[in-house]
Amino acid sequence: MLARYQPWRRRAEIGFWIVVLLGQALFNTVVSWLDLQRATPDVPLWQPATWELSSTLVIGALIPALAAFERRFPLRWDSWRASLPWHLLGSLAYCAAHVGAMVLLRKAVYALAGSAYVVRDWPTAFGYEYLKDVRTYLMILVAIWSYRLVLLRLQGEARLLDAPEPAAGAQPLEPPAADDAGLPAPPTSTERPERFLVRKLRKEFLIAAADIAWVQAQGNYVGLHVNGHDYLLRSTLAEFLRQLDPARFVQVHRSYAVNLDRIAEIEPQPSGDARLKMKDGSVVPCSRRYRDALA
Repeated sequence: MLARYQPWRRRAEIGFWIVVLLGQALFNTVVSWLDLQRATPDVPLWQPATWELSSTLVIGALIPALAAFERRFPLRWDSWRASLPWHLLGSLAYCAAHVGAMVLLRKAVYALAGSAYVVRDWPTAFGYEYLKDVRTYLMILVAIWSYRLVLLRLQGEARLLDAPEPAAGAQPLEPPAADDAGLPAPPTSTERPERFLVRKLRKEFLIAAADIAWVQAQGNYVGLHVNGHDYLLRSTLAEFLRQLDPARFVQVHRSYAVNLDRIAEIEPQPSGDARLKMKDGSVVPCSRRYRDALA
């Protein structure tokens, strides 16, 4: 099911937001117009329609930026304390961009209609809009989290196997020595993970590290391409590669790394880049700055 969905994924995501936002704009327009009819029956329908559509258009334009911001500062259990201040600032920036662009659109429409759109009290208007925008900000984040959770359950999430419990009476292991930058030294060959545990739709199974053909950075995750399937593991590409055998896995692009044993053909490009044709039929880009890693 997920494989059939992937070619349509981008269209489905865009279509979802279009349907939700336009449905909300239509509903709010009708409600606002009916409310105005009680107090000022002479208010034309185009005015509340302009208010709601201008707000909806700007929110739709800001959703990709908000999704990218959330990937940069994820609100996970292990990082929410560090990310929360950034999201408080992000909500203010979101509101400022929403209000500023929304007012410009309204002024343009009113000018075309031979009228003028005026904001008389900017501090009060911004405070009023912020109370609404912070709720919209949170609802968009919840929608992104929920969608990602569904994809993870369908695609499968990988993780390192838990370390075995030490035998009774065994001496505790010394922590790994740090390198010159203060980071933990890469694991030795005996410490490198040979298998990963994958959880998918209430099932668990193992994949061997040697079966990973290539790896792609995907926000806060890396995608493990194994026998035509992709599984996500929560890590950065650099952190993940530090755990693997550098004689087998090399980075070939800022977002990709490959298993050298799984390369079938290297196809040079006129630009100096290359296309790596893997034994499973997939193709991975290789930047010229990483070409030496294939030697």
